[in-house]
Amino acid sequence: MRCVIVGLGTQGKKRRTVCGADAVATVDPVADGAKYRTLRDVPLHTYDAALVCTPDHDKVDLLRYLLGHGKHVLVEKPLLASAEALHDLARTARGMKAICYTAYNHRFEPVVAALKSTITSGRVGRVYLARMFYGNGTARDVFQSPWRDRGLGVLGDLGSHLLDLTAFLLGRPRGAFTPWLGSRFENKALDHVTFGAAGMPSLELSASLVSWRNSFEIDVVGETGSAHVRGLCKWGPSTLTVRRRVFPSGRPEEDTQIFESPDLTWAREYAYFQTLCRDGALPDFANDIWINQVLGDLAHRAEQREAA
Repeated sequence: MRCVIVGLGTQGKKRRTVCGADAVATVDPVADGAKYRTLRDVPLHTYDAALVCTPDHDKVDLLRYLLGHGKHVLVEKPLLASAEALHDLARTARGMKAICYTAYNHRFEPVVAALKSTITSGRVGRVYLARMFYGNGTARDVFQSPWRDRGLGVLGDLGSHLLDLTAFLLGRPRGAFTPWLGSRFENKALDHVTFGAAGMPSLELSASLVSWRNSFEIDVVGETGSAHVRGLCKWGPSTLTVRRRVFPSGRPEEDTQIFESPDLTWAREYAYFQTLCRDGALPDFANDIWINQVLGDLAHRAEQREAA
């Protein structure tokens, strides 16, 4: 599959490395080494798919162009747009038989796959509660970026990952999310947020750009046990600890799996995208529409809280 890499920032360079010989062209208006400055300069007959790694505000127009010409697309998360715009993209993709996949690479973490298997196997029973935290120390990098310190801030950047993992591991909750905390410690946009949703399971999610040591944690508590993830493979060993509840109470039995490998998520995700293109699984953008609705509602409620 012949691919064009659109955007040669950090993500675009990673995608180009994973694509290897599949990458036939690169596009970036300013980056050194890009073969083309605009996507429309790339002859349509020279490629089959595009990996879109651009700032958020450019994505929808690029997708309209690519899908409208029948090109398959992998687009970096989050895909921020109105429900109407996403439905339009879905109709275009279906009409042209083009695939559009929004990349959430943490679904391909070995430890996350093991957690999903643990939940679906019933080892923790009915899930009561899930807590997630995703933090890094990039607040200053974001502040100095020409485009990143705006809009939803960390809510869109890391919060979208947490929402996607919620849907992937537990299904989309029916209840509304509530913002509990939204801070701008160093940035103009939100750089630390906590939000959640009541129901079964109850959800508590936090994302931060002021966590000076990179942190990724998932705790799932169920009727018969619990499961606990710590770390991502890109930072070193990650672990999954599963505990078996003792009735009526007491110290649980537990076992821990350790996952240590290079970051496999990018290659696995690209292979998944290739499979989608080969199998012709046309998109409906349902996950993107749901994430956009939740993020938009959270941002609106957070603004109301700040104004009060």
